[in-house]
Amino acid sequence: MLIREAAAADWPGIWAVMEPTVRAGETYTFPVDSTGESMRAAWLPATPATPAASTHDAGTSPRMTRTYVVTEETGGESPPMIVATAQLHPNFPGAGSRIANASFMVHPDHEGKGYGRLLAHHVLDSARADGYRGMQFNAVVESNTGAVYLWESLGFDIMTTIPNAFDHPVLGPVGLHIMFKALTG
Repeated sequence: MLIREAAAADWPGIWAVMEPTVRAGETYTFPVDSTGESMRAAWLPATPATPAASTHDAGTSPRMTRTYVVTEETGGESPPMIVATAQLHPNFPGAGSRIANASFMVHPDHEGKGYGRLLAHHVLDSARADGYRGMQFNAVVESNTGAVYLWESLGFDIMTTIPNAFDHPVLGPVGLHIMFKALTG
């Protein structure tokens, strides 16, 4: 297994990870009929590690948008199969850009193998290295118990839950958690 920053050539593998999750409509607010092209524009910036607009103090580096992939060696497959992906970026621009936001997806065939947890550690370490003070998730679907468990086990707190904010295709209206973890002392 390898975690690395994504390249433009990774898009077909990233979309193969994302499409089943997007189409299921159970854990993300993306429209279930999103196209690969629209998702590429949202998930994989044209230039990896693009500086985000910011108004930081002199001497600090701007926050970057980064996309990561997890690849799995599958017995000689070339290139290795992408099994998970994440995006790290500022939660807000300008003066709010010291708080990170991130999104994670693991292909359904590879859930439960620890890829999400390893990728989460990697992204949290990257956020610290980029100088973020904390990480905020704006919309963790409360019925996504696996994600809620993972984030709480990594020190995230549920700051609030917006009731009935997400239209789950099976459960109907469910809440969206806003979760936060400080990354500095």
